Amino acid sequence: GTEMNNLVLKPAKKLTEYYQNINADSTVKYWKVYAAANDSVNSIRTNQQIQMLTFEEEQRKRNIEAAQVTYQNKIRTGLLLAGLAVFSAVAIFLYRNNRQKQKANAVLQETLSNLKSTQSQLIQSEKMASLGELTAGIAHEIQNPLNFVNNFSEVNKELLAEMNAEIEKGNYDEVKEIAKDITDNEEKINHHGKRADTIVKGMLQHSRSSSGQKESTDINALADEYLRLAYHGLRAKDKSFNATMKTDYDETIGNINIIPQDIGRVILNLITNAFYVVDEKKKSGVINYEPTVSVSTMKVNSKVEIKVVDNGNGIPQKVLDKIFQPFFTTKPTGQGTGLGLSLSYDIVKAHSGELKVETREGEGTTFIVQIPIS
Repeated sequence: GTEMNNLVLKPAKKLTEYYQNINADSTVKYWKVYAAANDSVNSIRTNQQIQMLTFEEEQRKRNIEAAQVTYQNKIRTGLLLAGLAVFSAVAIFLYRNNRQKQKANAVLQETLSNLKSTQSQLIQSEKMASLGELTAGIAHEIQNPLNFVNNFSEVNKELLAEMNAEIEKGNYDEVKEIAKDITDNEEKINHHGKRADTIVKGMLQHSRSSSGQKESTDINALADEYLRLAYHGLRAKDKSFNATMKTDYDETIGNINIIPQDIGRVILNLITNAFYVVDEKKKSGVINYEPTVSVSTMKVNSKVEIKVVDNGNGIPQKVLDKIFQPFFTTKPTGQGTGLGLSLSYDIVKAHSGELKVETREGEGTTFIVQIPIS
């Protein structure tokens, strides 16, 4: 632009001014040269301005693009940092949560251990409580066979004295008769001695912790044993107590595999409860009422069914849903732990069986124990 100004524009302008008053043609000629050169200069300037604007625009675009890239990088960095922060927060939360779960599990395990310990103590307490109730019945039941043993022992002593006298006389036929009587009496002594032994073993079984081992057991004998023990135990505590006992045992059952201490405890609890409710009904003054408790066994397909039936007042509907709950009892304070039916339910379930109840208010209740024959 500067070179064009020095070489063309200035001389053309000077020549135009010079010839302006001398030669019109030359004036026009040099004016045209000046005008063309000026246009060229202006064009160059315009191009330069356009190029400058274009350059500036390109530069602005590049700056915008760079700013956008920087901005996007900042966003990515921010998102990455935010993601890392969230991940860290989640990791810390999960770690703390895991620690809390571990602590909670440790506390839970300790609680379960304490509960199991408490449960076994409660079960043992319930056993000893029921054993206390049975003590009088056991004493009564043992007394019968012991009386037989004592009486036959006395008779045998007398028979032996007679036999010695007959030997002295030489009456050997009489001696043989006496010897036969002594032998018969000895068998009776042995029978009743074993009966007393059975009662004592049953008492020990009832008091000791369950071995957890199933044994081949005569369920009829077990039910009958506890029926008599419960009855005589209540009679010893309350002389006014009386009730009719009915039994119906299915002799085709034979022995079944059960834990005798545990099933015995279930039967005892049901029978004791039955005696309690019929006695309560009797004491309430119902006219022409005969308190009756029935115990029966029956083989039903692949199960043994044990029923304990009473003709008491039945169980009200509002109570019925609670009877198997631990510590629930309708007995007065101090007369029941509320664990009997709850433990009985657990024992029957442990034998893969069922404990069910049927009741009609004012008429009586039937408890049904069903145990698979295994």
